[in-house]
Amino acid sequence: MNDFKHCADLVRSVDRDRYLATLFAPEQARDGLFALYAFNVEILRVRAVAREPMPGEIRLQWWREVLSGERADEARAHPIAASLSTIVSTHHLPAEKLADLVKAHRFDVYNDAMATFAELNSYAAQTAGTIFELAAQILTGDSSPAMAGLASEAGNAQTLADILALLPRHAGRRQLFIPLDTLRHYGVDPEDIFAMRATRELRAVLAEIRLRARLHLAQVGSTGPELPRDARPAFLSLAPLWQWLRDMERAGYEPFKPPQVSSWRRQWRIWRAAKSFSRIGA
Repeated sequence: MNDFKHCADLVRSVDRDRYLATLFAPEQARDGLFALYAFNVEILRVRAVAREPMPGEIRLQWWREVLSGERADEARAHPIAASLSTIVSTHHLPAEKLADLVKAHRFDVYNDAMATFAELNSYAAQTAGTIFELAAQILTGDSSPAMAGLASEAGNAQTLADILALLPRHAGRRQLFIPLDTLRHYGVDPEDIFAMRATRELRAVLAEIRLRARLHLAQVGSTGPELPRDARPAFLSLAPLWQWLRDMERAGYEPFKPPQVSSWRRQWRIWRAAKSFSRIGA
């Protein structure tokens, strides 16, 4: 199987929103996007595959060595690594940014708590934010401080949404991505999260996270007039989030059973944002 086709198939099955968003990109850019997103999938699932910290560290170290060129022979035999190595060269992507992303995801393989929102913002910028930034670079052939700032906003929105979506999984693993300073502010005991008790205090914390996510989405959507049209597909995967966050405001919302959005509804919101980019934030 062609390496890039392998990447596209993986993204289609695991990260459907990004797969659909990529279909709005020019055909010549799609292989690069699928390779980047497939790499992201691989890194995000290290904890699920490795289960224990040491195997997780080994997997992440392997990717760092691929990016530094130390595993060239092994990379050629690995469809995602081979595709990533190709696009780093052809699109002049900064390998050090990808290495920093891998390093930041070391947090995922342990059960250390996120201490502050400032720490979470930094994590989001280095991980999800980097994926948005490099996707835009693949599409435009350029990078800029303004695009990096927008990517950071997008990365924060995506990370906060993932915290809400993955709350049951994280609780089952005793992982804590919700910052401790925010939990203390609202008087939440982390043990309530690990026991999956939806206390009034925890609901207040999650409401703040939703508010912050919506603010980041609104910031992304408001850049529509200034954002180069060819960069927009990099951000279209955010389009289903606004309504999904609003769904959590409805009566009967259960934090440990997040609402599901139907495939057709997600596809429609991505299509709508492709026609009017500002709808990402509204």
